[in-house]
Amino acid sequence: MSTTAQPATQPHLIRALGRRDLVLLFVVAVFNLNVVPSIAANGGVTIWLWIISLILFFFPQGIAVIELAHRYPGEGGVYLWAKEVFGDFHGFLSGWCYWTNNMLYVPTVMLYFVGVSVYVLGPSHLGLADNKLFASITSLTLLALLTLLNIVGLGVGKWINNVGAIGTFIAAAVLIGLGVVIWTRFGTAITAADFKVPANPRFVMNSFGVICFGLVGLELASVMGDEIKDPARTLPGAVAWGGVLSGALYVGATLTLLIAVGKNVNVLQGIVQAVSHMAGRVGVAWITVPFALMLSISIAGIGSAWMGGCARIPFVAGLDSYMPSWMGHIHPRYATPYAALIVQAIVSAVLVILNFAGAGVQETFQKLLSLAVVLQLVPFLYMFGALVRFSIVESVPQGKYSRATLFLAGTSGLLTTTLGIALVFFPAQQITSLLSYELWMFGGTLFFVGLAAFFFFVYGRHKMSQANIGKGTTLVAPLSE
Repeated sequence: MSTTAQPATQPHLIRALGRRDLVLLFVVAVFNLNVVPSIAANGGVTIWLWIISLILFFFPQGIAVIELAHRYPGEGGVYLWAKEVFGDFHGFLSGWCYWTNNMLYVPTVMLYFVGVSVYVLGPSHLGLADNKLFASITSLTLLALLTLLNIVGLGVGKWINNVGAIGTFIAAAVLIGLGVVIWTRFGTAITAADFKVPANPRFVMNSFGVICFGLVGLELASVMGDEIKDPARTLPGAVAWGGVLSGALYVGATLTLLIAVGKNVNVLQGIVQAVSHMAGRVGVAWITVPFALMLSISIAGIGSAWMGGCARIPFVAGLDSYMPSWMGHIHPRYATPYAALIVQAIVSAVLVILNFAGAGVQETFQKLLSLAVVLQLVPFLYMFGALVRFSIVESVPQGKYSRATLFLAGTSGLLTTTLGIALVFFPAQQITSLLSYELWMFGGTLFFVGLAAFFFFVYGRHKMSQANIGKGTTLVAPLSE
């Protein structure tokens, strides 16, 4: 059965999403305040990296999403697109990387929660954020709690995303608003020299990959094409405005951190650190604690939403055809994918513990984030590669864009994504051991890619052969269902 075939009785969805709805949805999906401190820590030059990434990565990403969603409107997103263009294994690898990167990203959210939540306890407890024991216990406790909530349900999936999104918007508004007040009342110590490329740019290189990581999210369009009013006209404008607004929020938040704190930004506490400093200067220091509490709840909500979402990716992508059948079990009472949630939590917990064994809290955060960047960007190699392939093999374009547009967007995105993956292997300034970092990055990448190959070529084929023997028939390709 073809993946893109639609059931004859497929329900008709109401096209309720207009351009304004999509713009707001894209901003919520793309704007990730958690990554801003680690980027701002590398100074004003990162502002130029934001602008370059928006032009060479984000807008080509929008073209890729629109083109691929138009050609392959079925469910599956990055998995389906890679499968249709490059074959089954590439589709599996694309979906696998999109899924497993969350096992690394969720622990960074837990650590970010640790760095922010200590402000709620008062100034005398700020040092706890750098305490390995406190950070590990808090992270693992929150990880277990969010896993339990997602298993039980309690409507978490319906409201937790909104809690995270609203909290992030409030945090960004307060941060940037205070930055504007400080700038107008006291000026800034930032000069043009702060925006020049440093003599030793090796620490800045890592930021480029993290910035690309922060700009992903437009692939959401692939699952809502049937609910968009006049998608041919609505999507391009929504992508453009979503990019402008997301870029403005990212640049504004980065500039504000530099104005308030300078380059000595703590990658875990940077946002509250900046708000506390600026609030004290303008006489409203009292807002620090409620701000930290609100942001902590928001961060927990974001972590829960990512956990719940990525636990369902194996079902959407068809990974159950190549993994143990118990991974697809649904809780008999709560009807949630409890097995996948538990596996994700265990893997994330192990990764946190292993990294804490030899690194500080900020270094652990940076190592987990860097490897998550590599895995997250792999599906985008396939997306941009597909555009290049279309432009070369099709004498007459079969999609929405011309061959020239497909070639330019595909080439720009492919080169930028490749560069982002390569540069993230350069250590950030929080890394103390170059050897340990490179072993983690290369070893982790090979491990996850090798595991994908094992499940696809070894376990999957064994499972299919067993199924064929049991049924006495030849089955269709398992990923096409």
